[in-house]
Parts: sequence; C-alpha cells; structure tokens
Amino acid sequence: MAKNSGAIRGPTIIDVAAQAGVSPMTVSRVINDRPGVGPETRQAVNEAIRALGYTPNVAARSLVTSAELRIGVVYSNPSAAFMSDFLTGVFEEASIRGARLILLRGGEGGLAPSPAELKALVASGIRGVILAPPLGESPVVLRALSKAGLPMAAVGAYGVEDAICVRIDDRRAAHEMTRELIALGHRHLGFILGNPNQAASGQRLAGFQDAVREAPGVTMVIAQGDFSFASGLAAAEQLLDTPAPPTAIFASNDDMAAAAVSVAHRRHLDVPRELTVVGFDDTPAAVTLWPPLTTVHQPVRKLAAEALGLLSAAIARTAPDDQARREHVLDHEIIARQSTAVLPRA
Repeated sequence: MAKNSGAIRGPTIIDVAAQAGVSPMTVSRVINDRPGVGPETRQAVNEAIRALGYTPNVAARSLVTSAELRIGVVYSNPSAAFMSDFLTGVFEEASIRGARLILLRGGEGGLAPSPAELKALVASGIRGVILAPPLGESPVVLRALSKAGLPMAAVGAYGVEDAICVRIDDRRAAHEMTRELIALGHRHLGFILGNPNQAASGQRLAGFQDAVREAPGVTMVIAQGDFSFASGLAAAEQLLDTPAPPTAIFASNDDMAAAAVSVAHRRHLDVPRELTVVGFDDTPAAVTLWPPLTTVHQPVRKLAAEALGLLSAAIARTAPDDQARREHVLDHEIIARQSTAVLPRA
C-alpha cells in the first residue's frame, strides 16, 4: 500500500530538532539567539539548519520576543481519540511558539458552544482561533468569530470563507482505500458514512463511490453514521442484516470501524477471514482492538500544528492574505494491519 504523494513541504523546526538530536524548544532558542544552549549543541543545530535548508519562521521568531499571544481553541468531536491527537498537536506547537491557548469545548457529539460562550471567548483577548472538526464548518461558530473579525484556522474543513483550512484529500484517500479492498477480491462493499453535516464525510463517500463505479461487477451498500462508536454499532448491524451482506466494510473513521469489528465478533464472524473491516484516521483506537485496523492515516497532530503555525503567521501578517486564506492539503497514507484479507474464492 503506497504512500500518497501530496505537495512537498519544506523542513520544519521539528525536522531540524530530529536532525540535531535536540528538542524543538532548543532549536527555537538557537534561532532566536537565546541563552541556555551550549556551544556544541548550538553548532549541531546550525549544521542541521544548513543541511536541511531550513528557513526560520519569521512569525515564530517574533512571537518568542513579543507579548503573549493568546489563541482560542474551539473543539468538540465524538471521537475522543481524534481529539486527543488534535489537542496534542496544538499544545506542542503552542509550546514552541510561546502561545497561550484558551480552550472552549462545545457540547457532546460535536455541538457548537453557545453564543454567550463564544462571546466570552472573544472578550478574553484572543487574537485568533483554531477550530477542530466539525466546528470549523459550524455556521454558529463561524458567524460569531467572523463578526469579531478574528483570524481563523479550521482543521479538516473545506472552503470556509475567511479561514485557513488545513486538511488531507479525503476523497482521494477513500478512493485509494476502496481500490485496496477491490484488489483483495471483494465485490460487495459496505460503507459507513460519517456526520452528514461535515464536508469531509461527503468527500469520503464520493471517493468510495468513485472507486466502486470504476470497477465492473462491484456493488455497494451504505449505512449512515455520525463518527461515534454507537452510530457505528447501529450502522454495522444494518449492513450485516441485508439479504446479501457485504464481505468488506469501510467505516468513515476508526471509532465506527471498531464498532463494526465488535458487531462481527458478537455475530461470531471472524475478522478478517469472514469479514474485512477498514477505518479512517489512524487514531489509537486502530491498534487497541483485535485485529488491529487497516486504516487511512490522517496526520491529525501535524494538521493541528500546521493550523497553529499558519494562524500565527496570519496574525503576525508575515504571509500574504491570499496565501493565508487558501487551503493547505497534507499527505495521507494507507496503513495495512490485520483487519483485511483476500476474499476466498467460492
């Protein structure tokens, strides 16, 4: 299973740290000529910068020496594993940039915070906001923040006006995963759709349908989910109760794929010999069940970190407005584990 060849990105401060064998904070100290770094370490960092051709981020340098930068983080997602990765990415990047995060959690299941809560966040003195999916596409949230004139970065969102959107190519990723299932010999595929209010859900469904239509003799059946484990249970039951159950199920995230595996176990179906199951995201949930899931790796931590970096640059006005507003698409990868198998011939 091949890695997607997306746009090539330049080296980051994290790459320099890995090359030099130090922490990103140490690299930041060297770049900003701050004390506390020995001469040998400083030399190693400078050599790594030259070897990688790294250009220090002007926004990051200014933030270290300027007044405290306050960034709002608005989040709510039915997948705890996804949110853990997202928040880790934001926290790590904020520590490098010296930014202070002001967190605002929405309601259960991806519901937006109330208008009063959003108003209080704006009044707290933040200079920009990062939005976790699905809130990057929430009309309530976007309307409140746009009215306040705050720069925004939305992870996993598509075409949000006046916001930086950082995501992967969901349609392409789903298309590639579906082609893998077809290559294994599966001719009747099930698909569990994510939250219908998120553009990424529609993109993943479209990629799945594209691949099915391209393959003669392949059929599909679709069940609605909402990215939660509970919805995955109901959707998997629905798919397996059809007169001709699918031999492979592609769930739009790992939580719903894990639910499909649970339903299969309850029905005494062997995964993957009798039912192949694949997911999307590559969260910790993918490797905490048996068998471990074959899944699409979405670099959630990197997406979140990239969003904070781009937002910081927009706030510092070190990037042109058109560059700050355009969509940024990172690489994905298909990760093969033990939940897939070649379909035995009848």
